[in-house]
Amino acid sequence: MNFRERHLATFRREPLDRVLWQPRLEHWINVNRREGTLPARYRELSHLAIYDDLDCSPRGYFMFNRCLRVAQGGEVEITAEEIPGGRRQTWRTPVGEISQVWKRTATAHQTIQYPVNSPEDFPVLEYLLRHQQVSWDDEAFRRADAELGDRAAPTIYVPRINLQRLIIEYIGFENTMFMLFDEPAAMEGLIETINETDDAIYEVVCACPVEIINFGDNVDANLLGARLFERHLLPIYQKRSAQLRAAGKKSHAHWDGFCKPLLPYIKETGLDGIEAITPLPQGDVTLEETREAMGEDQILVDGIPCTHFLEQTSCAELEEFTKRVIDLFGARLVLGISDEISPPGDIEKVRRVSEIVADYAL
Repeated sequence: MNFRERHLATFRREPLDRVLWQPRLEHWINVNRREGTLPARYRELSHLAIYDDLDCSPRGYFMFNRCLRVAQGGEVEITAEEIPGGRRQTWRTPVGEISQVWKRTATAHQTIQYPVNSPEDFPVLEYLLRHQQVSWDDEAFRRADAELGDRAAPTIYVPRINLQRLIIEYIGFENTMFMLFDEPAAMEGLIETINETDDAIYEVVCACPVEIINFGDNVDANLLGARLFERHLLPIYQKRSAQLRAAGKKSHAHWDGFCKPLLPYIKETGLDGIEAITPLPQGDVTLEETREAMGEDQILVDGIPCTHFLEQTSCAELEEFTKRVIDLFGARLVLGISDEISPPGDIEKVRRVSEIVADYAL
C-alpha cells in the first residue's frame, strides 16, 4: 500500500499492511528555513521533497485549507497597516468597527489586541459572521491533489467551534471567561450566531471532494473545562460529526493541550478520532488512558510527544515509545508527533521512526 491508501484505509476501518507515519513538519521547515538553520540537504528542497527524503507522509492541511474559501461580504471595509513590530487590521461595518493587532515574534505572530473587547463589539462581529461568503475552489483542489499524489489523502480543517474560536481568535481567554459569567445572555447569543453561521461552511464542506475533515480546535482542558465543554462543544461535535458522516466524511478534532478531564467525552462526540492528544511526559495522560477512552473504534492521530524529538530524549527512548503506541492502537492509528516537531527538534529522529514503521507489520 502507498501512503494515500493507508491514510484512507485507516479512517475507513479497512485492512492495513502497516501504520501510516504522518508527522507535521511545516513549522520545523518554515522556521529553520527563515533562520538559516535548515540542514544543507534540505535547503533546496520543497516541503513535499523533504517528506519524501524522510520516507513519511504529510498531513495536507497546508495544501488544501486554501480550497475552502470564507470571504467577507456585506458593507465592510477592511484595512491593514504595518505598525512598529507588528500589524493592525480594522473591519469597518454599518454597525461599528473592530481592530486586531499582531506582534511579530521569532517564530510566529502573537495577538496583543483581540478584535472583540466588550459586548459593545458583539454586533460588529455578528455582522461580519452573517455576511460571510463561503465557497470551494475546485481548481485549487485539483492542483493540490495532483501535487500531493500518493503521499497522503487530502484533508482540511474547518474553523474552530464556538468557544474555542472566541478564546483563540476573537476575544482571548481571560475576557471570554469574564464575559461568560458577567454577560451570559449576550455571550449565549454570540455563541449561537457562530453556530448558525457555520451552517454555510458545513454545507460547502459536505459537498467538497475531501473525505477526512479536522476540527482545528486546539482544545486544552486547562482553558476549557468539562462543564464548558459539555455545554458548548459536545453538542456541536455531535451535530457536525453526524452531518459529515451522512455526507460520507470522516472527522477528527485537534486536542493538543492537557486533556485528562475531557477523556470521558471522547466516545460521546461521534468523531472518528482525536488528533494530537499529548501523552506524558509532555501532556497529562498516559497512552493507556487514551486507548481506554477511545475504545475499539476511534482513531488516534499522532501519539508521540514532541519532547521525544529533542536532544534530552534518547533515540532508544523514542524507539521504545513508538513501538508502544503502535502496539496499543494498531490499525486505529495515524502515527504522528503531538502535535508537531518543534524548530530545534532532531529531524533524523523522524527518519528513525520511518525505519521502525517500515519494519513493523500489523
